[in-house]
Amino acid sequence: MSTLFAFLHHVCAFTLVSALAIEFALIRQELTLASARRLQVTDLVLGMAAGALLLIGLARVFLFEKGSDYYFHSHAFMAKFSIFIVIGLLSIIPTMEFLSWRKAIDAGQVPVIPARKLRLVTAVIHGELVAIVLILLFAAIMARGGWV
Repeated sequence: MSTLFAFLHHVCAFTLVSALAIEFALIRQELTLASARRLQVTDLVLGMAAGALLLIGLARVFLFEKGSDYYFHSHAFMAKFSIFIVIGLLSIIPTMEFLSWRKAIDAGQVPVIPARKLRLVTAVIHGELVAIVLILLFAAIMARGGWV
């Protein structure tokens, strides 16, 4: 079971990063009806991957790996976990924007996103990508038993 959950954890992580990369590419283009729909679907996939990643990760911590005492006393793990939570909270900003487009999309119209809001959403997505790099750093430190 430990191997299966490690595999699922990695699949979810790669799905999350892929979805975020797609959002990054789509938000930089001119918004069209098709790209707005893709952003909504991609954001849904991103949210599902993040939720599954969290649940599977916690199952690994509590049930399949070294135990919660080990992980919750590791500074590298706590940094990694904290950054993941911050990313999750920040991701609410683009999600709320994409969800606000429902009426326009259902009416067959391209959603209007003010320049200031577009800059904010783009900055959040960029920040999430940078934060993922930090998570990878802390995961490598943690895997080597460092920064305990």
